[in-house]
Amino acid sequence: MSRYLPGDIVSRRKGVVMHRGLVLEDGRILHNTPERGEHISTLDAFSAGERVRVERRDFETRRQALAVAGGSARRRSYHLLRNNCEHTIYRDDRGRGRSPQLKGWMLGLGIAGATFLATRHPGVTAAGFALGQRLARRR
Repeated sequence: MSRYLPGDIVSRRKGVVMHRGLVLEDGRILHNTPERGEHISTLDAFSAGERVRVERRDFETRRQALAVAGGSARRRSYHLLRNNCEHTIYRDDRGRGRSPQLKGWMLGLGIAGATFLATRHPGVTAAGFALGQRLARRR
């Protein structure tokens, strides 16, 4: 587990989205799934046979993420819009999470819907969705 430092974010492909988790001090992964909610598992269980990518974070960010993760004794259940895997790992010290992927999908679908209503053309609609996703990543 030496390639991953405590507080790093690990991710793997899960269908059309990326599933994310937080590396803990003991090398296990805190993540959130529809079946089990927030829970801790081994890297092998987290990866589910898929390639795992790591997002290396600076020391202070890793330290803060671990403090927030360890500060919550109760584990929350999964909710696509309010508590998905990204909310779990991007939770701040006030308990508020964020989900960049969800934001990108929502903005992309919104722009795609608006372009479809305006043009009734599938190609323009796909371009609108892609634009929405790019705009969400910049924020």
